[in-house]
Amino acid sequence: MNGQANGHPTVSSRLYTPSTPQFPEFKAIVSQTTQKSTYPLASEIVSNIPIYDLSALEQALSTTLLSALQDEWHHILHKGPGVYVLRQMYAPTKYAQTLSATNEAFNAIIAHERATLAKKGDHFAAGGTNDRIWNSFSKHALQDPSSFADYYSNPWLATVAESWLGPAYRVTAQVNAVHPGGAAQESHRDYHLGFQEEAACSRFPAATQLASQFLTLQGAVAHTDMPVESGPTRFLPFSQTFDSGYLAWRKPEFRQFFQENYVALPLELGDGVFFNPALFHAAGANEMDKENGFRRVANLLQISSAFGKPMEMVDSVPVVAKVWEFMRERYRVAGKVATVLDPEEYSAQQRELKALVQAVAEGYPFPTNLDQRPPAPSGMAPESEQDIVLRGVGGGLGDEGDCCCFGADAY
Repeated sequence: MNGQANGHPTVSSRLYTPSTPQFPEFKAIVSQTTQKSTYPLASEIVSNIPIYDLSALEQALSTTLLSALQDEWHHILHKGPGVYVLRQMYAPTKYAQTLSATNEAFNAIIAHERATLAKKGDHFAAGGTNDRIWNSFSKHALQDPSSFADYYSNPWLATVAESWLGPAYRVTAQVNAVHPGGAAQESHRDYHLGFQEEAACSRFPAATQLASQFLTLQGAVAHTDMPVESGPTRFLPFSQTFDSGYLAWRKPEFRQFFQENYVALPLELGDGVFFNPALFHAAGANEMDKENGFRRVANLLQISSAFGKPMEMVDSVPVVAKVWEFMRERYRVAGKVATVLDPEEYSAQQRELKALVQAVAEGYPFPTNLDQRPPAPSGMAPESEQDIVLRGVGGGLGDEGDCCCFGADAY
C-alpha cells in the first residue's frame, strides 16, 4: 500500500504481512471448476483433476501432440487446478520388470538403512513411522544401475519436466512407504518456501514468493496400487493461484477448509501424478487393514529448474559411472542421441537415451571455475555434464574409468 515517509510518497511494500492472506478470497479462488473443454487431450476430469491416458495418447504420438500436451500441462499447473494424473506412465505391460526390480532395490535400501542408521527423520511424520529413502535417485543407481537406467529412460518423465521447467532440469527423488495406520499429513505447500518457517518466509518479497513455484515440479510415481483407503495424496485444486499462500497454509482456518474440501484420487501401479509445489496438499492416512500389511509406496519426484537450488546434492560422477555401459549400449542400439524429444524424427530408443542423460547429468554448466573451464569458443558457456556425457557415449570417452574423469578433469 502506498503511503507517506517524511512527507514523500512511498512505493508499496515488497513484502506480504501476516494479515495479507484473506480467507474469503481464498475460498472464492478454490471454488472454481475445471472445464473439460479447456483440456481437450485429457481423457476425463475427476474431482477437478484432469486425467490423461498415456497408453491411448502414445498411439497417435507426434511433435504437434507432444507440444499440445505440454501446453495443457503447463496451463494446469499455472492457472488451472494445479495437478494432473498420467495413467499408465509406467505401464505395467511395458515396465513390469522395471517396476519389480526397482521395488526390490528400494526394499534392499530400506532394509540396509534400518540396520545401519540409528535415526532417520522425515518432513511431516515422526522419524521411523514410515519407510523413507532420502535421495532414492542416487541410491537406486548405486543399488541396481540396470533398473535405474530403465526407470529414468522413460521419455514421459522428460516431457513432463520440460513442460514446467524447460530444459536443463535436475531430477531428485525420495521414496515414501506408508504403513497401515500411518497418519495423514497436515496440508502444506512444498519446496522452496514451503519448507521455511512463517517468520522466515515473510522476509521474502511477494514477487519471490510467486516466482518460487516455477522453480520446482512435484510428482510421484505409484509403486503399488493406491486405493483411496491407502491414503493417496490429497489436493485442493486451484489453491496454487492464491498469491499469499505460503503465509496462509499454517493458519487454522485454511487448514480446516482444506480438511473439509480436499480431493484424492486412487492410483494404480505405474500411474504418475504431478502438481505445482504451491498447491495445498497432504499425504493421506493409510487406513488399510493392518493385518494385510499393505504399504502405500511412491517414488516422490522433485525436479528442479536450472535456475533454482535442488533439495538434495547429487554427485553425478558415481551415478554416471554406474550406468555408463548401459548408456553406451543404448547408444549402440539407437545409433545416435536424440537432441530433441521429437517422436517423428527420432526413434523410441533415441528418446529414451536422451531422457536418461537428462536425468543423470547436470544440464546447466554453472557454477563453475572459468579459469579451468573457459567458455567454448562458439558460445558463452562451457560444456555441461550432459554435453560431455552425450559426447562420451558416442565414442569421445571410453570405459567406466574414463567416464569418471569428467568430474575431475573435463568438468
